[in-house]
Amino acid sequence: MTMSPPRIRSEMSGISEAPGKVWFWELAAAVIDAGRCVQCGACVAACPTDSIGLGSDDLPKLVKMCTGCSLCWDFCPRGGLAYESTWLPANEVVPAVEGSPPERTPLDDWRITGADPAPGLGRVREVLAARVESRDTLMPQHAQDGGVVTAILLASLAAGEIDGAVVAREDPDHPWKGVPHLATTPAQLRAAAGSFYNQTMALARLDLASAGLAEGARIAVVGTPCEIQGIRALQARAWRRGASGVDAVVLTIALLCTKSFDYHKLMVEELSEQRGLSLAEVGKVDVIHGRMIVEDRAGGRLVDEPVKDFHGAALKGCDECADFLGRSADIAVGSVGSGPGYSSVIVRTRAGERAWAAGQDQLDLRPLEAPEALEKLDQLDKKIAFRSLQRPFDPEGPLFIDFAEHVTFYGGTDRAPVWKDR
Repeated sequence: MTMSPPRIRSEMSGISEAPGKVWFWELAAAVIDAGRCVQCGACVAACPTDSIGLGSDDLPKLVKMCTGCSLCWDFCPRGGLAYESTWLPANEVVPAVEGSPPERTPLDDWRITGADPAPGLGRVREVLAARVESRDTLMPQHAQDGGVVTAILLASLAAGEIDGAVVAREDPDHPWKGVPHLATTPAQLRAAAGSFYNQTMALARLDLASAGLAEGARIAVVGTPCEIQGIRALQARAWRRGASGVDAVVLTIALLCTKSFDYHKLMVEELSEQRGLSLAEVGKVDVIHGRMIVEDRAGGRLVDEPVKDFHGAALKGCDECADFLGRSADIAVGSVGSGPGYSSVIVRTRAGERAWAAGQDQLDLRPLEAPEALEKLDQLDKKIAFRSLQRPFDPEGPLFIDFAEHVTFYGGTDRAPVWKDR
């Protein structure tokens, strides 16, 4: 059922609503109910009253009274956040001075200039291919590609650079469903090695107290580019936080990403029901060179198909994102551009350099085999995004998009707000 936007205050009491209010219901209409949510958790992290939780459908839901502060709308990368404004510019020069402040500058200083909004690979301090040298002793065999992310996190934890990291681990109740976990020990990090292809609402799990961490703890976040965009924006616009520890994030690692999947559609419908796989027997899931690869626990290949065969299980909102390369992150890691068994690594910031320096002694390094493959896939990703994105794409524009302006851009399209009778 569709209806006109609800005017909450007038419906409750007949009192005129204060100007500038944007409610969770409006975020729900424009993003969640319109099928565009990418399940990043930015709305949960942004809410100062902890009024947004996670429903049984893995989507954000209101769990207590909304105050209309608009922050859930503002920081949603499919709502009010112009995500391209969080990208780190390729031409920024930051002096490497000992004792200088952390590299967390206001977004107004991150603007990209020029006709190409993202030349080449974006900001690059170092780019190469890497894999763990001694894989058997460092981490389990299910670690993804070169095992680089786990190696960096382990080294950063050992060096005291971080006190924990938000990673994905398997849901004990659902085989091969990734759920977020704030790992604080080497054993927990090793246990979480490997990738899941469903989104995990990672930014909804930045609660330091629940992980036993004290105020002032420093954490890393491993996530998709949209999750890193949300962190950048939230840290650049300080506001009263709820339980979210977003300000504790000192290192971000983006996983190169063209799209994420809905767990039930991918693992249950596509793999289990349609292809007859027992999810309990799956040992590894990977997307390599445009193919979906599923192996059993002995390394035997169960599925080897073009990833486009699984696009029906992808999140609809992902095709509006032009950030395959994780341009907002301190480090970006993926398999594109590197040889078999290696990971492609793009180090973008000083924070990334420190983490990279801590971990690279455990790594076998070589020049990137095919950097042009990264740029080619990036251009294809942008082409798809620009077809789907109804609003203007403007890295030099404002960070936030007004709700009424969004409705103007998306109204009358297949991504228009869907107003439900609540």
